[in-house]
Amino acid sequence: MPVIDRLAIVGIGLIGSSVARAAIAHDAAGSVTLYDASTSVRKRAGEIDLGDIADTLEDCVKDADLVILCTPVGVMGHIAEDMAPHLKQGAIVSDVGSVKSAVLEAVAPHIPSSVSFIPGHPIAGTEKSGPDAGFATLFEGRWCIITPPDEHEDAASLDTLTRFWEALGSTVEIMSVSRHDRVLAITSHLPHLIAFNIVGTANDLESVTEGEVVKFSAGGFRDFTRIAASDPIMWRDVFLYNKEAVLEMLGRFNEDLAALQRAIRWGEGEQLEKFFERSRGIRKSIVDAGQDTDADDFGRSHSPKG
Repeated sequence: MPVIDRLAIVGIGLIGSSVARAAIAHDAAGSVTLYDASTSVRKRAGEIDLGDIADTLEDCVKDADLVILCTPVGVMGHIAEDMAPHLKQGAIVSDVGSVKSAVLEAVAPHIPSSVSFIPGHPIAGTEKSGPDAGFATLFEGRWCIITPPDEHEDAASLDTLTRFWEALGSTVEIMSVSRHDRVLAITSHLPHLIAFNIVGTANDLESVTEGEVVKFSAGGFRDFTRIAASDPIMWRDVFLYNKEAVLEMLGRFNEDLAALQRAIRWGEGEQLEKFFERSRGIRKSIVDAGQDTDADDFGRSHSPKG
């Protein structure tokens, strides 16, 4: 039996299309209706049969039991304002944004009192984007953080949203909005910022090295380029709307980087080794927790191209 009778998804990118595919594959929703502001995206979503494609935001959300906002953080407030008059009584509204404080501030004022708003964040994704990028197994074995507002008292809605994400294969963690933003600043946002910066620096050096940056790129640099290939609009909004937490973590990172710089300059090999060994232990903990694979070369396929 489906967890949700009618599911509405606003925004048909990687996450939105994956939610649609997963909800259908796992029978988590009786029906799935999707909407995107882009006519071309709606057309493509219809061609690949992601669900019922609505031509307007109103048609997408008006009968939905659960509405999930899968758009960039910066436009969620405008969408909430536009869709609010069309939400049915007792509906649940959630999102998948990587920032929670800004989403709560932008969306909550527009949600009617008869509707439950519970922000969420599935910790899953790839560097791909668009309706074709989604796949049904994206959330399997991954965490989904749900951040009910402090004043939220609708236990039934929280339970429904939790069971929905569990049906998609996620492990759900309940967390405060502020803690989410600080935790994700160090585990997700800062690594992306570093990746964008390293790849940008390498691009600036490209003319100096006469193409050798790309030609001789090692595995570590290639991993950075994969991260840096993520949706620029989404990450622009992440950094702008979680700037306090990101700047806090960036400050700590710069302090630690300066310490490493001094150790290298003064030949303090023992200090470097201790630091690297501790970092190596974090990697082992991530693998042991099932968040990544310990397969050779990170599980990449090396089959010859036909």
